[in-house]
Amino acid sequence: MPNESVRTRFAPSPTGYMHVGNLRTALYAYLKAKSKGGSFLLRIEDTDQERYVEGAVDIIYDTLRQTGLVWDEGPDIGGPVGPYIQSQRMGMFKKYAEELVEKGGAYYCFCTPERLEAMRAEQKAAGAVVGHYDGCCRDLSPSEVQKKLAEGLPYVIRQKMPREGVTGFDDAVYGRIEVNNAELEDQILIKTDGMPTYNFANVVDDHLMGITHVIRGSEYLSSTPKYNLLYQAFGWELPVYIHCPPVMKDAQNKLSKRNGDASYQDLIAKGYLSEAVLNYILLLGWSPKGEEEIFTLDEMVRLFDESGISKSPAIFDPAKLRAINAEYIRRLPAERFRALADPWIDRAVRRPIDRELLCRNLQPRCEVLGEIPEQLDFFDAVLPYGPELYANKKQKTTPETAKQALEALLPVLEGLNAWDRDAIFAACAAKAEELEVKNGWLLYPLGIALSGKQRTPGGGTDLAAMLGREETLGRLRAALAAL
Repeated sequence: MPNESVRTRFAPSPTGYMHVGNLRTALYAYLKAKSKGGSFLLRIEDTDQERYVEGAVDIIYDTLRQTGLVWDEGPDIGGPVGPYIQSQRMGMFKKYAEELVEKGGAYYCFCTPERLEAMRAEQKAAGAVVGHYDGCCRDLSPSEVQKKLAEGLPYVIRQKMPREGVTGFDDAVYGRIEVNNAELEDQILIKTDGMPTYNFANVVDDHLMGITHVIRGSEYLSSTPKYNLLYQAFGWELPVYIHCPPVMKDAQNKLSKRNGDASYQDLIAKGYLSEAVLNYILLLGWSPKGEEEIFTLDEMVRLFDESGISKSPAIFDPAKLRAINAEYIRRLPAERFRALADPWIDRAVRRPIDRELLCRNLQPRCEVLGEIPEQLDFFDAVLPYGPELYANKKQKTTPETAKQALEALLPVLEGLNAWDRDAIFAACAAKAEELEVKNGWLLYPLGIALSGKQRTPGGGTDLAAMLGREETLGRLRAALAAL
């Protein structure tokens, strides 16, 4: 039953290409909202200017549009709770931090960098947790705070964590998670320059935007109790949390662009289809209830439920992605495959060939579009090859029998009036019947002579039809001369 109050968000930082894990987060957030008839928001978290990459916002837009993950509210289309770019929301965060001070959930901290460095040195010497703030300013009296503020001393605003007991929450994937409050640091909410920290801005924005379901990676599990304490200190309603397992390169290493692992843009550049990549990413940590694994986006919306998300890390399997991509290519209408394949064919073939016939042969053999050029490198010119290429146990051919076959075929092809696949095949089959040999005995050497390869997108008669009469006869005569 539709629940229009369900609101999810994808809140990426514009730091470069779209990583596979980020796109999966966007997909799950989109599916959660749409499966309940709710709203999917896009928010750009661009406050970390040191990591900001020029053009990265456009990459986010383009990736989501290409994959069909269209947002209901966002920076470019607006909405009732904008602005949707975090750097444009800066003025509001300090006000909320000061409100939290009034409520007793936060406090001003005037510790200098020198004092904090000395504190860390003492912690290290004592074998304590290094870097956990020791609460020096936590219990300053209101008059002391006002005096320091009046003096213009630099300060941060810190969250006042409970010192005893536990803080817990229920995650839709990982179940009950509890953290001892003694382990929680009084984290900074507002920095000395007045800017919010990521954690604080994230919570305030999610609340103000009415986000009901927070979907993100499991690396945020340990931070969530701190988020919840902020919600509770403000008296705000907690969202539902759905934490997703990490995407791993292997059992030990997370998938990472820094380690050279493929981003969405890399996969598209290699010739993977956008729909196939999205389908594969769906299955990275989520299992459908039946045996089917190929889904349109509409089918994903209908089937998605967070109960199918696994707690276990998802291993990125290039072979499975390849298999899914191959299935998508096989299901493409012929004209769409031709449109997608043409730019890749252009990279390898300059001479005129029968592209329609080529694509009919390529489509069932193609797994990744980017591998098309390497299959076609013989069309412009046959590379040198040795006579041993004609040997094939299955077809019972040798260089000697190949010479006999090509000598028999040459006059047949020279005498053909119609030059198309069916006419060529019929003439060759008739010659095989006349010689009382199998078609393969005659046609396997033809394919070698025309391509200089044992594996080609189409057999000998198809290659002859693609190349045309003059080129075929020229290559056939050259092959005979070499034999």
